[in-house]
Amino acid sequence: MSFDLNARLAARRADHLYRQRPLLDSQQGPQVVVDGQPLLAFCNNDYLGLANHPQVIEAWQTGAARWGVGGGASHLVIGHSTPHHALEEALAEFTGRPRALLFSNGYMANLGAVTALVGQGDTVLEDRLNHASLLDAGLLSGARFNRYLHNDPASLAKRLEKACGNTLVVTDGVFSMDGDVADLPALAREAKAKGAWLMVDDAHGFGALGANGGGLVEHFGLSVAQVPVLMGTLGKAFGTSGAFVAGSEELIESLIQFARPYIYTTSQPPALACATLKSLELLRTEHWRREHLNTLINQFRRGAEQIGLQLMDSFTPIQPILMGDSARALRLSQRLRERGLLVTAIRPPTVPAGGARLRVTLSAAHTEAQVQLLLSGLDDCWRELELDDA
Repeated sequence: MSFDLNARLAARRADHLYRQRPLLDSQQGPQVVVDGQPLLAFCNNDYLGLANHPQVIEAWQTGAARWGVGGGASHLVIGHSTPHHALEEALAEFTGRPRALLFSNGYMANLGAVTALVGQGDTVLEDRLNHASLLDAGLLSGARFNRYLHNDPASLAKRLEKACGNTLVVTDGVFSMDGDVADLPALAREAKAKGAWLMVDDAHGFGALGANGGGLVEHFGLSVAQVPVLMGTLGKAFGTSGAFVAGSEELIESLIQFARPYIYTTSQPPALACATLKSLELLRTEHWRREHLNTLINQFRRGAEQIGLQLMDSFTPIQPILMGDSARALRLSQRLRERGLLVTAIRPPTVPAGGARLRVTLSAAHTEAQVQLLLSGLDDCWRELELDDA
């Protein structure tokens, strides 16, 4: 017996689900070169436009000259450098938590936190539309794993009634493919009523939401007692790379002792931590970035409504256009690309069957004129698509 990989690949192509990597030949930003073609991009998660900020680049260069370009070892051996420690302290202060712990990426942060906190005899309850890393973490933990209906506190309450052992409720803050936000106050109440802990992955909320960019937890004004485990990534609004978990002294010490993805991984380059410290400073002080971003979000939603596009319920930079059919989503994405506009078609299994969409993401680096170009292109291409389907 042998693996029939060709058959699996052929089936994925036939279902219009085959994925290909676009080759980026420029810096991240609104204006990119992909596969040799200049395009206006609306598909990256650099929400505040910090990925190419001159001060962030300078901080990385200065950090590399001082600290080198590699972490050298895991944090527990000799890889925990002064910039790492300074960034953890800054992130703890930023989130209003006693401590924070750096991870190399968000996937590892979620795997590390969930598997360190629950295991056999425990329970983990997750939103049905959680990010794949959270779902994988729940399955790998060995705990009793169950999913509640999307953003439904009543559904969570029913599952909490049957929970056993230590119970961890896990949710995205901003759902990455829908752009809607979790009802964190209600989820926190249900969890607290049953003695469970709430873990929030606010990867897409940090920087973009909250008066000071502190994300959805800040937006709702929730304390560490209400959200004991808070995860955020640094490769989106922060514009760099990596992730962190913030919480109590006991939580962070427990992750250092028991989170295998943290223990057995070389630390990120110290120079990267230097760059992130600068991006955190800019995120906190340059409020105009969030204000401009909100202006663009409102502009896009008004224009899309006039065109007749089916948007989802989102006030975040993630503005999906629901298509349903994967082949149709690909066709619209391709028509936009022919007009110099890059908007990615998202298809199953990333989203549920029948939920294919174009995932528009907006950045503070975009201009109102660029958003208008997108709307004009969508208007033309949408009309062409409807004529084709008539």
